Amino acid sequence: MPTHDGSRPAGALHVQHALASLCLALIGSAAIGADATPSNRPPSTVDVGRFAAEAVAPPAPWRLVPLGERIPPTRYSVQRWDGVMAIEARADRSMALMARPLAVDLKQTPVLCWRWRVDDVLQKADMAKKSGDDYAARVYVALKLPPQALGLGLRAKLALARSIYGDHVPDAALNYVWDNRHPQGMTRANAYTDRTQMIVMRTGRQEIGRWVNERRDVLVDARQLFGDFDHEAASLAVASDTDNTGEQARAGFADLHFVARDQACRFDASPPS
Repeated sequence: MPTHDGSRPAGALHVQHALASLCLALIGSAAIGADATPSNRPPSTVDVGRFAAEAVAPPAPWRLVPLGERIPPTRYSVQRWDGVMAIEARADRSMALMARPLAVDLKQTPVLCWRWRVDDVLQKADMAKKSGDDYAARVYVALKLPPQALGLGLRAKLALARSIYGDHVPDAALNYVWDNRHPQGMTRANAYTDRTQMIVMRTGRQEIGRWVNERRDVLVDARQLFGDFDHEAASLAVASDTDNTGEQARAGFADLHFVARDQACRFDASPPS
């Protein structure tokens, strides 16, 4: 309930932040859209984030998903950065997702490939605490779980969340992060909700200031963390997040695509070293 001055109490903001960590705004059941698989790529490659020209905002089906009226949104644009056409995220005590729907068969193409970079890691972030739940760079995959993976208790929690925030609340989410202190490869529940699982892909300052290529089997991660089922990928988002720590960050995300397990990632021409 709002306070007399119209603001929300701290507890309500924590709930809002928790659900925002889970909500990736499933924007309908649209097909892959303008960046669908080009004819010169194998059909087993599904492009979901390649960009042809600079733009003030990533083109549809990408969409800005703000956290709420009281939290400034992270700013996103498409820029050529050291030879790579990418989504640039600039965070200043801010948080918002840049998200898009997915039409990807994880049984055929379960591996998510992407490249990213950060200018620096955050200084005060700590994923073990709600007050430190910030990251210089995040890549989210929201999941739709099969009915047999949802117990009665979880169904009740999701129903409550959807009654407040709408049907776009997903069943679960994987969150691949560039962290500042926890070891690479560590996995743990988000500080706000165990329906979002955090996976540390990079940590520390060793690789800041350059593009780093990533490859991750989303279906394997989903089965390990949310049960051995045929999970579906519902949406994808990127973010730079500094609303809890009050810091600034700059990150880039490029060449996001899904491939089969036996297929190499297909990054565009490597940027100059």
